[in-house]
Amino acid sequence: MTQSVRATLINDRLDWNLLRTFLVIAREESVSRAAAHLHITQPAVSHALKRLEEQLGRKLVQRNGPRIEITRAGDEVRELAEEIYGSISRLAGQSSAAERDVSGQVRLITVSGVQFPAYDEFLAAFHRDYPGIDIEVQVMRSADVPSALIQHTATAALSLNRNVGKKIEYRLFMPQRYALFCGRHHPLFGREGLTTADLLDENFVSFTGDQIGASLSPLTYFRDQHGFTGRVVASSASVAEVRRLMYAGFGIGCLPEHVGQAEVALGRMMRLPPAEGVADLDVMLLWPAHHKPRAAEAVFLQRMKAFAEEALRERGQ
Repeated sequence: MTQSVRATLINDRLDWNLLRTFLVIAREESVSRAAAHLHITQPAVSHALKRLEEQLGRKLVQRNGPRIEITRAGDEVRELAEEIYGSISRLAGQSSAAERDVSGQVRLITVSGVQFPAYDEFLAAFHRDYPGIDIEVQVMRSADVPSALIQHTATAALSLNRNVGKKIEYRLFMPQRYALFCGRHHPLFGREGLTTADLLDENFVSFTGDQIGASLSPLTYFRDQHGFTGRVVASSASVAEVRRLMYAGFGIGCLPEHVGQAEVALGRMMRLPPAEGVADLDVMLLWPAHHKPRAAEAVFLQRMKAFAEEALRERGQ
């Protein structure tokens, strides 16, 4: 390989995109196939090849009708380009390994009851990849989440909030619908042919966030719109405690469908009408909009966003 070709390739004025295009041309031995591989037009590929030849002052290919043959200079350029890109790939691998050495602490806020098996597997994979990152998880009411993020006391949150203002960014993390259930110690348990009208006088077990204007207010709206007159006789901010109180027969109540259906499968609860459920209250991933995260936080947040995007894509949403 001539020193002049090497020197020209290493010159900082060389457009590396042209070199990448030439590598594809050389491998495909066809401008049209290179264009298809790169998802650009044939004229664009031809133009890139011409510009590279002009910058290097060498003829890199010899056209023979629709086919092309790589010249001796072209072989030299391809050899050195592959060497350069191989070095870049190795550096990228070293960088990836270095990222796995990141250490620090991540503080995650979550509402109770986020039961998502794929999320459990995500956390397991994250810990394998980044054993130096410690995670502190705090369970909190959705109403308290925005202020905690704005004060930068947490890296991110899994919450039911949507209207969070411009200081917080968010994306859908886990779709979920709430439905009505009763526990096996409730008088309605086991009765068949129930309608919504049969439930109007029943007392309720409620979430403390189930209030007008709060994140669970759609549950309140549902009761009001359908004329439920029973009292709220027990409440908690915890899904586990609401479930426990419902099982004990204090009243009927709303649970995320996946939580309630798991109890139904165990014979501990019964699904109540309406069949379509009560309201969609999705779990959102939230994070501060104008906060520069530390290395561990940045890695965790990046992986969480990628996981949420992939999970939704698998569901076709």
